[in-house]
Amino acid sequence: MESCKTSLVAFLNLYNIERHRAWLLVLEFYIRIRTNASLFPSDLPKNRASAFIINHPRRNMDIHTGTFLLSSPSSSDHHHVVQGNDTGMAQFILLGLSEELELQPLIFGLFLSMFLITMFGNLLIILATISDSHLHTPMYFFLSNLSFVDICFISTTIPKMLVNIQTQSKAISYEGCITQMQFYILFVELENLILTVMSYDRFIAICDPLHYAVIMSPILCGLMVLLSWMMSALNSLVQSLLVLRLYFCTVLEIPHFFCDLKEVLRLACSDTILNNAVMYFAVGLFGAVPLAGICYSYSRIVSSICRISSAEGKYKAFSTCASHLSVASLFYCTGLGLYLSSTATHSRYSSAIASVIYIVVTPMLNPFIYSLRNKDIKRALRRFFGVAAMKGPFVLGLRKCW
Repeated sequence: MESCKTSLVAFLNLYNIERHRAWLLVLEFYIRIRTNASLFPSDLPKNRASAFIINHPRRNMDIHTGTFLLSSPSSSDHHHVVQGNDTGMAQFILLGLSEELELQPLIFGLFLSMFLITMFGNLLIILATISDSHLHTPMYFFLSNLSFVDICFISTTIPKMLVNIQTQSKAISYEGCITQMQFYILFVELENLILTVMSYDRFIAICDPLHYAVIMSPILCGLMVLLSWMMSALNSLVQSLLVLRLYFCTVLEIPHFFCDLKEVLRLACSDTILNNAVMYFAVGLFGAVPLAGICYSYSRIVSSICRISSAEGKYKAFSTCASHLSVASLFYCTGLGLYLSSTATHSRYSSAIASVIYIVVTPMLNPFIYSLRNKDIKRALRRFFGVAAMKGPFVLGLRKCW
């Protein structure tokens, strides 16, 4: 009878309905009928909350109330179970890149410098596109949005990592972990969708240049960016809400410097079939479909460039999309490397290095790619710094002296 009750509790735990007392009482009634037990035993304690405590391999659960006990079932099992929304108990540990104390100052200085370079470079791109009226086009509108997403993307993970290194603490609260994970998913998918929109913009500009101004109207550009934000926000919200229903052990060590969804699901003690199904569906919808759209756009772009007769015309047409092609290739190649490193190998350090390249290096290189290969951005930056210098007090004082 005890084994039958354990199997039924495991079945109920699969669908996360431990708190439904009515179902549990019906099942107890059914068990007593099958085992010819008394339906109204006289030895049943009055406090039904203390009756029929069932030992699960990973937790102790009261069959009537669905509550979990914090005492481990055996002396060898040191993993306690806490409900996901019990924020007063749960706490995650970010193991980071290295546990050696000698390397912490080096890691702190390296990541702080990369963070500042990324912030400064992307802010320059945004200021250049806003200040120069010649850059008020759909291409640079999407580029400024991409720079803003890169700033938010790197700000989601790196500041917490720097604080942990400085305070010599690896802990992150349950709320902080869920929030970081939600914004990480949001900005990853948003950057993916904006890169796809930018490829469509280059496709129209090269394959149908006569109707470019009509097709890529300001209203359409704004709607595409707004739709990208809404889709990304909806998916990140769904993923976060699904994590809230899970149960976690109190010993929660994440082998990363941030809360990754895949690593958080591995720490869950309850069933994660629904979470994994939604996660892989989102990867296909927001990963494979945009990548297929980018490949299709550039296949049409290459065929259109090949039909241009002059070499100068081919070079000019290709130069307009070379920067975007470089950024998109860097983003998807590093993302593919991160996925392969997390599935093919079980090394914590290889996966962490791939995450650093994907989260830190890619947003840092994007401003350099667009500024070094784009004459319009160079001209706008020179004009911006020239105007700022001319308005400086020292230059104005020199002009008065002359």
